[in-house]
Amino acid sequence: MDFELKARTALVTGASQGIGRAIAVGLARQGVRVALVARRRELLEQVAAGINAEGGPDPVIIEADLYDEDAALRISDKAIAGLGRVDILMNAGGGSRPIDFDATSEQWMEGMVLNFFRIRELTHALVPSMRENKWGRVINITGTSEPKILNAAFSAKAAVHVWAKGLSRLVAADGVTVNCIQPGRIRSEQISKRYPTLESELEFAREEIPAGRFGEPEELANLAIFLGSPLASYITGTVIPVDGGMYRFAF
Repeated sequence: MDFELKARTALVTGASQGIGRAIAVGLARQGVRVALVARRRELLEQVAAGINAEGGPDPVIIEADLYDEDAALRISDKAIAGLGRVDILMNAGGGSRPIDFDATSEQWMEGMVLNFFRIRELTHALVPSMRENKWGRVINITGTSEPKILNAAFSAKAAVHVWAKGLSRLVAADGVTVNCIQPGRIRSEQISKRYPTLESELEFAREEIPAGRFGEPEELANLAIFLGSPLASYITGTVIPVDGGMYRFAF
């Protein structure tokens, strides 16, 4: 399917593996020139090599750690320098941070910095140029709204939902949309650590997922690419689960 994205540009965080990697590769297959962001340069180079091998636009590699205080500004500056402009921002970086009841303020802050503050800072660095160009897309890969444990990342991702909704109302008239995608059990490095055996994965899927299996990164990436396209111009301010039916609430 042609998503009408040729000649567009995109910045994808968390692009070295899992969902971020699948989004970056999928965008490149649509003719989008992508800036790849992650900490592990060697993995980014592998992603870039795969895109080049398929004849996609030459990616820009940005090695960066979102924990760094100046990460958002450095990433946005490098992306604009390499791409000329950023039409699409895919905030796919982040990480789970399970904590105990007596977790320290530093532990809470670590989860908030990675999963909310840097996402907001990077987005706010790039949205002004999108508004000026009268076209832009922001897609945030977030997390569950049904937490079973304390996890700083869950609280941070909930903050992303509320911030993104408010931002979507502010920028809609300028042709900029802002949406969130909630992954269910999508295969990734983090998910593999939580379910290290096929038996543990199948047991969870049988009990919790109506579709009866874990999802592949490409299945979520398909939605992210659609939301990043002109075809989704009237969709904004949403939170959409991609979880095989695991989410229990009708609203």
